[in-house]
Amino acid sequence: MMQSPRLAGQGTELAGQAFAAVFKAIKAVRPVRPIHPSGLGLVGELTRHGMEDRAVAGMPGARSGISWLDTAGSDQVQARFSRSVGLPAALPDILGLALGIGSGGGAGAGGMAASSEIGADAGADAEGTAGRQRADILFASTGWGFPARFLLLPKIDVGAAKFTTLMPYKGADGPVLLGLRTLSLPPAATGRAETGGDFKNALGTGEWVLALSFATPTRRWIHAGTLRLRAAPGPEDLPTRFDPLEHPLPGAGTYPWTRRLREYSYRVARGPAPGKPARRRAGSASNLQRSARPTERTSMSTVTQVFNSPAPDVWKVIADGWLYSGWVVGASRIRAVDAHWPEVDARLHHSVGAWPLVVDDSTKVAAVDPGKSLELIARGWPVGEAKVVITLEDLGSRCRVTIAEDAVRGPGFAVPKALRDPAISIRNRETLKRLELMAAGGAGR
Repeated sequence: MMQSPRLAGQGTELAGQAFAAVFKAIKAVRPVRPIHPSGLGLVGELTRHGMEDRAVAGMPGARSGISWLDTAGSDQVQARFSRSVGLPAALPDILGLALGIGSGGGAGAGGMAASSEIGADAGADAEGTAGRQRADILFASTGWGFPARFLLLPKIDVGAAKFTTLMPYKGADGPVLLGLRTLSLPPAATGRAETGGDFKNALGTGEWVLALSFATPTRRWIHAGTLRLRAAPGPEDLPTRFDPLEHPLPGAGTYPWTRRLREYSYRVARGPAPGKPARRRAGSASNLQRSARPTERTSMSTVTQVFNSPAPDVWKVIADGWLYSGWVVGASRIRAVDAHWPEVDARLHHSVGAWPLVVDDSTKVAAVDPGKSLELIARGWPVGEAKVVITLEDLGSRCRVTIAEDAVRGPGFAVPKALRDPAISIRNRETLKRLELMAAGGAGR
C-alpha cells in the first residue's frame, strides 16, 4: 500500500510525457499552435454571486472552498473561443473557451483567466493589469454528469455544449471542478460552433450568456456566477495564450498529478517546432531572466515545476546550506557551511553517496541574485564537477522553480550528452519534489 502514491505519480508522469509526444508530433505540422489553431476573440463581464448570496438562495453546500469564487464581485473578461483539432465548422470538434480575468483593463482584483490544453491553447504569458493578479483556468467541452464530466466530447452546437475544467482544483475543502453552460445566445446566432462567420457576426450585435458553476467530482453542480461575452474589437483572433500553472486561480491549489499531466505538453506547446530555434517573447519577465544566461536552457538538462508555495518560502530553504541534504538527491549529509552562504564564493561541505560508500567534497556559489537565482559549481570527485543553476519565478502565492544542470569537468563530462541528460533530469525532478515539500512544511523559516 505504501507504494501506491509513488506508482500513481509515475503513471501520471508517463501519461504527461505521452501527451507531450503527441503535441510534439502535431507541432511539426502546426508550429505556432499545435491545437486550437484558430480562435475567436471575446470580451465581457463575469459576475460572481459569492457564498453568502448562494446561502441566502437556499443552495446547500454553497461553499466551494476557493476564495475567489466564494467572494461576490464582478470582473472584466478577455476570452478566446476555439476548436481543438481545427476541423471544418460542419464537423463536431472539441471546443475550448479561454477566459481571461485580470488580464485586461478594469479587471477586478483576484482576476482569473481560463483556457484548456484541449479546450484552449496552453501557452505563454500575457501581462495582466498592472498591480493585479492574473489567473488562468482551462475549459473544454465535456459531459455534465458523473463520470461524463471527465470525458472530452466533440460538439457542433455551441449552445448545447457544456464546458468543464476536466481536472479538479485543490480547494480548501477538497477537489473542485468548474463548469460553464450556455444560458442564451445572441438572437442572430445559428448555434454552430464556429470561430468566425455567422457566430462572430452575431456576437458583434448581442451577448453569449453562460452560467458559471462548481461541483465536487461526483456531486451536483452549484450555480456560482454569470458570464456575458461579446465579440472583441480589433482582430478576429487573439495572440494571448494561457497557462493555469503559471497564473493560478486565487485561493485554489493544484494537485501534483494534474501538474505532471500538463507540464510536459505545455513546455512543448510553448517551445519551437522540431528543428527550429526558439523565439523569445519580448517583455516577458521569465524571458528577461532567461536572456541573462541564454545557454542554460538550451545546453543544460533543465526541469521545471510550479510550487504551491511563494518564492520567499522556497528561497529560505535554498538559502539554508544545512538543509541541502534534505532535498538535493545524492547529498547524504552536510558537514559544514560557510558563514556567508549563499554569497558568491561561499562553500558548503557535503558528502555524496550512500553510507558507507560516501565521498566528501564541496559545492561553491558562482553567482547569486537573492530570492531569484543561485548558480553553483557542485563537486563530487572522482565523478567530476557540475554546473547547477536554480531560478525562482514569482507567481504570487506560488512560484515556478527551475533547475538547469550539466557536467563541466571530469569523467561525468565524458559521458555522451544524450545519456547524461536523462539521468540528470530524473534526479532533479525528484529534487524539485523534495524541495517543494520542505518549503510547504516551513523548513528554513
